Amino acid sequence: QLQASGGGLVQAGGSLRLSCAASGFTFDDYAVHWVRQAPGKEREGLSCISSSDGSKYYADSVKGRFTISRDNAKNSVALQMNSLRPEDTAVYYCALSSYCLGYEDLYEYDYWGRGTLVTVSS
Repeated sequence: QLQASGGGLVQAGGSLRLSCAASGFTFDDYAVHWVRQAPGKEREGLSCISSSDGSKYYADSVKGRFTISRDNAKNSVALQMNSLRPEDTAVYYCALSSYCLGYEDLYEYDYWGRGTLVTVSS
């Protein structure tokens, strides 16, 4: 099971830290993706961290504001989100696959977690 958490309501310019936790399996061998979907919009790949060397990839829309990190010992990945904007409002999902394709959404994953809602007010 994969679960994203940490969402909530925040004012523009604020910060949130999302967590993605796995239970029932270890994700050391998986790349971890963060993907979001805003109401009425297509799904958007945001970030990916590889399993092999910890390489990190970010979409231009979040580069410099969001930071992905992983703690294999805790079987978790975090997405630190700073300088949030109203356009960051979306449901955020974490997902696992065997590789990163940069920050791109792969659309098919080995594991897909329940999302967490982030709402940024102006």
